[in-house]
Amino acid sequence: MSNFETTAKFLAERLDLLTGRVRQIESDLRQPLDADSEEQATDLEGHETLEVMEQAAVAEIAQIRQALARIADGRYGTCSKCGAPIAPQRLKALPTATECIACAKQ
Repeated sequence: MSNFETTAKFLAERLDLLTGRVRQIESDLRQPLDADSEEQATDLEGHETLEVMEQAAVAEIAQIRQALARIADGRYGTCSKCGAPIAPQRLKALPTATECIACAKQ
């Protein structure tokens, strides 16, 4: 299995995990609030936390989908700014990277 195939498999598994997590968060957010006002305050605080977690997961899902598309069309591993190869170590650490380290620092 090539490095890109391994990366695609990892990203697909991560995508499945995050998609399931977002579905669970959305389900949790649809639950009615408790009738007790103190419990409602706690529930609302929990909802805010869930919403932040959902936003982060949705953003990562978008990045993963873009990386999978780059793998599929042969652009994966190439800097979107300068066209240079992205270092394998960078891709290993951040598989959704779109820029080489030099361009990312700019």
